Amino acid sequence: MSKARILIVENEAIIVRALCQQLIQLGYEPLANAAQGEEAIALAGELQPDLVLMEIHLPGKMDGIAAARAIRERFALPVVFLTAFSSDEVLDRAKLVEPFGYIIMPLKERELRTVIEVALYKHGAETQLRQSHEVQAAILRTALDGFWLIDMQGRVLEVNDACCQMHGYSREEMLGKSISDFEMV
Repeated sequence: MSKARILIVENEAIIVRALCQQLIQLGYEPLANAAQGEEAIALAGELQPDLVLMEIHLPGKMDGIAAARAIRERFALPVVFLTAFSSDEVLDRAKLVEPFGYIIMPLKERELRTVIEVALYKHGAETQLRQSHEVQAAILRTALDGFWLIDMQGRVLEVNDACCQMHGYSREEMLGKSISDFEMV
């Protein structure tokens, strides 16, 4: 098994050095360090790390939460927040990004390892699930038979092209309607 590659986003050099040492001792590969949000996004795209450790409070126009949001949206990479600040406001903003972890400094080696391992596992599981959904959607979308997915009240939640053609409606016209609204052939 290869070492997990980790991008560090932290503007304090002493913290970066300590993090790198801890990551190496734990068997991970620190790739690089970014000190600002914009730089973190560029490095995440270029290096495609397995995980990003992100300080929330960064200098510059973009804080760690905004950078994490961009990294998650553009590259679907897992982000773990690191911060010395634990206010409810910061935590509430951070939760909206759906981080894979949140560590309050000072770091404890065991906590760092645990959060990283759980984040990597969760990201792997989410990736497999997303790929499975994409394959399933492609199969249903291209099937020659008509398929629709309905809820317990009989409302159409999803429909494929063949079903639309069979009933003579567009996808948009069918979604949300009751199946009783359509003439069964």
